[in-house]
Amino acid sequence: MIRVADADGYRIVTLDRPDQRNALTPAGLESLEAAVTDCPEPVVYLRGAGEAFCAGADLSVVADVADDEAAVEPFVRRGQRVADAIEDSSSVVVAGIDGPARGGGVELALACDMRIATPGATFGEPGVTFGLFGAWGGTVRLPEVVGLGDALDFSLSGRVIDAEEALRIGLVSRVVDDPESVAASLTENDHRALELIKARVRDRGPKADQEDSEVAAFEELVAAHADELRELGK
Repeated sequence: MIRVADADGYRIVTLDRPDQRNALTPAGLESLEAAVTDCPEPVVYLRGAGEAFCAGADLSVVADVADDEAAVEPFVRRGQRVADAIEDSSSVVVAGIDGPARGGGVELALACDMRIATPGATFGEPGVTFGLFGAWGGTVRLPEVVGLGDALDFSLSGRVIDAEEALRIGLVSRVVDDPESVAASLTENDHRALELIKARVRDRGPKADQEDSEVAAFEELVAAHADELRELGK
């Protein structure tokens, strides 16, 4: 279900159920969380096998949840926890989206630090068409990423958008033929700086605390690169 391979300076995590459009089971979610949180590399590249990025939750799992009211909250909390683990990882997580991303697949992508699409990528939150919505943190992250108006349009309509529209509204930051090359290029940057920049940009604490943490992080990097900085200043 989840395939992990370490490349030159980054980890490749593949959602590997191509016959099911990489739909996620509870076991797959657990494996995905482990692959990201246990990563020693500065960058994680998340992709789907075959012709889809991820169709979201396996519909057979959703059906089982519908038959057991007590299973609804654990189902939602598990997905939220995995999305939070991606967001909170010390590694920079890059989603490479080729083909369809639907429902929970969009939510996983939203938790990533960068979303890079191919021209063939498409996105949709179809839950509303059968009376549901994305509850793995999607209603929290989507307006943060694309703004309130586009978030409501996207989630209330259930419509599918292509890569160009996703780029226009900010759901993805680039449309390229080879998203993995973007992940690979990040490893050329200072690894500790990548970690600290992610932590600072994602910090939602009080402004004064954020600024104190920003000072501390900058001081750490200056101390670590003092010699190089002196050379640059000559």
